[in-house]
Amino acid sequence: MASNKPAPEAPSRFDSDYGTEPGGDFTGEFAGEFTGEPDRGWDEWNPTEESVRPVRGRHRVAKQRNGLARSSTVLGVGVIAAVGAGGMATAQSKPPVSISVPDSIKDNLPDAKSLPGVGALFSDDSEADKTEAAAATAPLTTAGITTAEAEQGTTDAGEALRARILQQAEQQQDAADAEAKAAEEKKAAEKAAAEAKKQQDEAEAKAAAEKKKAEEEAKKKAEALRLAKLAASYAIPTSSYTITSTFGEAGSMWSSGYHTGLDFAAPTGTPIKAIHSGTVKSAGWSGAYGYRTVLELDDGTELWFCHQSSIGVSVGQKVSTGETIGRVGATGNVTGPHLHLEVHTAGGSGIDPMAWLRGKGLNP
Repeated sequence: MASNKPAPEAPSRFDSDYGTEPGGDFTGEFAGEFTGEPDRGWDEWNPTEESVRPVRGRHRVAKQRNGLARSSTVLGVGVIAAVGAGGMATAQSKPPVSISVPDSIKDNLPDAKSLPGVGALFSDDSEADKTEAAAATAPLTTAGITTAEAEQGTTDAGEALRARILQQAEQQQDAADAEAKAAEEKKAAEKAAAEAKKQQDEAEAKAAAEKKKAEEEAKKKAEALRLAKLAASYAIPTSSYTITSTFGEAGSMWSSGYHTGLDFAAPTGTPIKAIHSGTVKSAGWSGAYGYRTVLELDDGTELWFCHQSSIGVSVGQKVSTGETIGRVGATGNVTGPHLHLEVHTAGGSGIDPMAWLRGKGLNP
């Protein structure tokens, strides 16, 4: 059954007599364990800014009118020291020290976090305090810092910007160097290609010239061989001669108005030879030509030997190269002894005897 008597008033946290008198229960029971000295009174402790770290937040110890608050503070420190001593004893394999505190004292103990210099040791500071501490140690600005830069330890935006500018400048310089190197390599390659092409063109021109020269030499050699073969089958019609008149010369002494053959001036009686093998087509007197012999070759070409002093062959006779067919004379329309030679094609047209002889490898 509940009593109507008012409950005894609980001792105030700051006006309790525990720990204030030298002979109280608290000092009598625990003083010896904390200090190992006989019971004695406590001196007043007044922390200063130099000895105690300022405590942020709500945990501040207000000055009281009497020494109760300070006694409670000392008691809290003593309890913490006792607990620490017990832990150390446990760590050193010593029996732990049991500390029992009356409930009335426990109720009047201050919160450990409110003790000067002790509350900062606990990690449950307010978010505002953490933010303030973080802001105090943070750099002035981190705007524009990338994750990679932050991982590399960059915390200052200005330094990060400077690093980026330097990196960009290095990249641009590297790009410019690479471009210049590529341009130089391209120029060198083009120069080398041009030089190679020039050398190739020169080599090709030299090879073409040598080939042309070789072809010309081969052609000359072949022509010389052909003429040598022809010369073996063709012969100059007389010897000890002088060329006095050539084909096509104009003059009144010739009835046609120009010379129609090639004149070999030689002494009368000089042998006349067959220039090539053939058949005697005609032999006898022929007016202004005097005594004339016509030799027909296999291709139809006719050779006329005129102004002979005598004829040594007859019509239809086969003769060979170098065979004597008559003698040099001065018969017909002449001014002196000589052999008048004419060359006529199969069609009857007269041609230059000198050119025809040279074409056969002869050079009168």
